[in-house]
Amino acid sequence: MNRISCLIVDDHPTFCNGLALELEEEEDIECVGKAASGAEAINMAKRLKPDIVLMEVVMPKSDGIRAIKEIRKHCPKTDVIVLSAFDYEASILGSLRSGARGYILKTSPLDKIISTIRLVHRGESVLDANITDKIINHLQLKEAGGGHNINKMGFDTLQPRELEVLGLAARGFSNKEIASKLFISERTVQTHLVNIFRKLGANSRTQAVLYALKEGWVNLDAAC
Repeated sequence: MNRISCLIVDDHPTFCNGLALELEEEEDIECVGKAASGAEAINMAKRLKPDIVLMEVVMPKSDGIRAIKEIRKHCPKTDVIVLSAFDYEASILGSLRSGARGYILKTSPLDKIISTIRLVHRGESVLDANITDKIINHLQLKEAGGGHNINKMGFDTLQPRELEVLGLAARGFSNKEIASKLFISERTVQTHLVNIFRKLGANSRTQAVLYALKEGWVNLDAAC
């Protein structure tokens, strides 16, 4: 029996090693590699050609969403399942648009993770219940014209730093992570976000991010 080969991508060694050991207990699944960044995942996927990549998309020094797109481009027979600690709408939508076949949370029971691997390997798509709810809410917001109060002209008034903050927010990074990447304080990040909301007429971070993605104002493929 051919076992389902899996590549685990996560920047937390303890989680990565623990999951690898658990997968090896299954008769039909094997872990063929572990990567700690998106770039490493792309290189290993090209070399190992795994059946499944289990990918954390939010990593401090990596862009998991871009990695998904590259893996799907170079390894079309490899399916990607996002296994993340985060359920940011931008991360969910970006992952699915890039070709992920599943999105489940790390809080999922082990049997759920294992069953997801088997289902995706059989050609099915699997989403965590919470993820499905967020997608439905997003679609309902879009259908209802959510974001119609966004001031498109306000986009032209955004400063380069504000665009950087908006882009990182769209890729699912927290205020603390954005501050670290841009070498500024969290308070400065918050100030930029307030200015962004004011200029766009947005009511929330989610509204601003979703509309920015919809309009193509931010690039999820940009390097961190």
